[in-house]
Amino acid sequence: MDYTLELVVVPVTDVDRAKAFYSENCGFNVDVDQSFGDAFRVVQLTPPGSACSISIGKGLAKMEPGTLSGLQLCVTDIDAARAELADRGVDITPVRHIVDGDWIDGHGGPWNSFAFFSDPDGNGWAVQEKPVSA
Repeated sequence: MDYTLELVVVPVTDVDRAKAFYSENCGFNVDVDQSFGDAFRVVQLTPPGSACSISIGKGLAKMEPGTLSGLQLCVTDIDAARAELADRGVDITPVRHIVDGDWIDGHGGPWNSFAFFSDPDGNGWAVQEKPVSA
């Protein structure tokens, strides 16, 4: 039996602002934007090339906006991904890696190069470089 993770709910305060950030700044595809009355709205967005989407909206999550952290996007070229996000207006850290438990600017070895950003509510994301053969 396969168990595939296909959707993660991200808590936000302003659905339209978050939708604009994820679609325009991050380049996510808008798959669904549907309201069911005034109390429920779902917007599903998918990062380019991903099999997993995020959902933002109204009436979806019990989490407080800005409390989700640790979402991770994996790429084969951290420099290109970071540059693309920065060019789209995302406030993203320099590429960093871990050495003896401390974050150091610059590239690390395989699976050890990251850049970090947050959405307008403060939900935290990491972009991680994975080896091309992985």
